[in-house]
Amino acid sequence: MRLILSIIFSLYALAALQAASLKDSRPNIILVMTDDQGMGDLSCLGNPVLRTPNLDRFYGLSTRFTEFHVSPTCAPTRAAMMSGRHEFKNGVTHTIKEREIMALSSTTIPELLSQNGYETGIFGKWHLGDEDAHQPYNRGFTETFIHGAGGIGQAYEGSCADFPPNKDDRYFNNVILHNDTIVQTKGFCTDIFFKAALGWIREMDETGKPFFAYITPNAPHGPMIAPESYAKRFTDLGYDKNTAGRYGMIENIDDNFGILMDKLDEWDLWEDTLVIFMTDNGQAGRSATLNGEKVSLFTAGFKTGKGSPYEGGTHVPAFWRWKGKLGEGVDIKALTAHVDLFRTFATLSGTSIPAGIQKLDGRDMIRLMNNPNADWADRHLFIHKGRWEKGEDPNLSKFTDCAVRTERWRFVNNRELYDISNDPYEKKDVSGQYSEVVAQLRYVYDAWWEETLPLMVNEGRPYTKEQPQWVRYEQQKRDRGIPDWNEPDI
Repeated sequence: MRLILSIIFSLYALAALQAASLKDSRPNIILVMTDDQGMGDLSCLGNPVLRTPNLDRFYGLSTRFTEFHVSPTCAPTRAAMMSGRHEFKNGVTHTIKEREIMALSSTTIPELLSQNGYETGIFGKWHLGDEDAHQPYNRGFTETFIHGAGGIGQAYEGSCADFPPNKDDRYFNNVILHNDTIVQTKGFCTDIFFKAALGWIREMDETGKPFFAYITPNAPHGPMIAPESYAKRFTDLGYDKNTAGRYGMIENIDDNFGILMDKLDEWDLWEDTLVIFMTDNGQAGRSATLNGEKVSLFTAGFKTGKGSPYEGGTHVPAFWRWKGKLGEGVDIKALTAHVDLFRTFATLSGTSIPAGIQKLDGRDMIRLMNNPNADWADRHLFIHKGRWEKGEDPNLSKFTDCAVRTERWRFVNNRELYDISNDPYEKKDVSGQYSEVVAQLRYVYDAWWEETLPLMVNEGRPYTKEQPQWVRYEQQKRDRGIPDWNEPDI
């Protein structure tokens, strides 16, 4: 009996020691988040056509949060991650129409990290406002390397627009905002974003400063364009051009992630660095033409994808590796979400969260990082696609494309109830069998909506008369030209 008690005590002591070592440990953090890639877009999760050997290897080395959720679309996910609260509470209820702009009243996690001695870099897609006050360099990032709008070459009414040359060549040879200067790059966009990130990471390593690298490639967002060397395998198999482009983009991401892994080996950074791979919403491509016939693409079992309030819209990969600190090949089934990154990064970095900032919705995941089987209280995650028309009363869309998720249940569109614990792919609506659950989830959703509605500050925001990235480009071109980007030596 004494031996058993001694073992139990030792295990508790070990857990406490590990908790102490993770808290305030100030690791480097590399967060790679791809665009529109879903659970079905990795060979390690069952895709029979894609080859993603580097991400598969990373998956095997990682702690995997298997019930990790984001928002149904891209700007909302980014706003929730940056602020630690639901995107609507930051004013982000769309991806365009001036409703993709994150409220300046929201304090971002990069702001807090940079105030605590971290260097903070973004490489790729920002999508939380193209006006100067909303740019990453004014929201806590010390290094900025981004395209504009929500996609390379996009331009919409109002402020949301990428630099004008990018509408022509789309994903190749783009002009990119590097800190305060627009530069001309050469090559495929994903290659460029990873190369810029790696150059900066190497520089930060040499300085000895802790860093947060936020790598956010535009891929595999549409239009589906990949280098021919990546698309060819799929066209040879008989897939349509669109699918070949999308799958080619994913395999290109995998190659770049492999280079990242190799460089972390070379620079001996794994033990000091938490590396996370995730995606910003559910799978965008779910059907194709193969040898002239319509086929469904692999979706890991989910019946929907991007933009959906069902599981397929928000349930995404989340692979975390921190060598020597997190387990390898470990699955954590607790219900977690993008809003949790704010508190988690603050705790890991020893960063105080000031009183008086926005009320946070997220939790601290460090408990689960210490012990995958730790107690984790049930919670409510609120999902809403948004995207109602500009000027329309949000209340008219209150129950459109919405959901409440708990550990066991998913309540969709105020009427459908799914028992996720027994029916993860939502095949059977059980609302008729669990009226008390339906009533309870309706109650909490109504309360959440009433709390959130006053914080949707962009609903009446007028369109800007000028597109700031277009103005910026034309002014720099006129005053000092567009210099070539100096590629880093990695």
